[in-house]
Amino acid sequence: MNTSLDMPQLLALAAAIGWASGVRLYLVVLLTGLAGYFGWVPLPGGLQMLAHPVVIAASGFMVFIEFFADKIPGLDSLWDVVHTAIRIPAGAALAASVFGVDHGVMAIVAALLGGSFAATAHAAKATTRAAINTSPEPFSNVGASLAEDAMVPTGLWLAVAHPFVFLVLFVLVLVASVWLIRKSWRFLKALFARVARIFSGRPDPGVVPAFQLKKNPPGDTPNV
Repeated sequence: MNTSLDMPQLLALAAAIGWASGVRLYLVVLLTGLAGYFGWVPLPGGLQMLAHPVVIAASGFMVFIEFFADKIPGLDSLWDVVHTAIRIPAGAALAASVFGVDHGVMAIVAALLGGSFAATAHAAKATTRAAINTSPEPFSNVGASLAEDAMVPTGLWLAVAHPFVFLVLFVLVLVASVWLIRKSWRFLKALFARVARIFSGRPDPGVVPAFQLKKNPPGDTPNV
């Protein structure tokens, strides 16, 4: 095993940690800490504190809580709202810690980009899950949550094992995240308008789900 990570690995790891913190902050801390504690990955100096048994125990407890909270419709959105003020600054701090004080300029750049990646991931997660919660299918929420559970360790592993592959996939994920935010924002605006109508006493036509298959009206036949 290499005694230290090279620059492509450090760059990929900073991006992965920043982005993943916007999705599963506690899981990022737990997995990074375990990797350092068991010697799976030579953690940079700024991240070595995550390998402390107390940090591992605390993050493990929060991972347990979040695993179930994130799979309950409604509670998952409330959890996201509360963690808006936690995930983004934590993502910036963890990304900066990949480089530490020995690389001051890189640490500042990593903090700025890591916070931005965390904000993008958090916004995509929060708005998409709010849209999914309008679906009558209860398993869609659980499926999305399990997919997020899998994406975080996969992204962290790729960043260290195959940094160039990760960076290519990371760009695609960012593009998809922006698309999801724009798509889900339409739903949120309709939801806010619905709340305003309810409190003003006007008729409530309901909210159209953000993600649905288009169907032809009854009696309408598709054009040839």
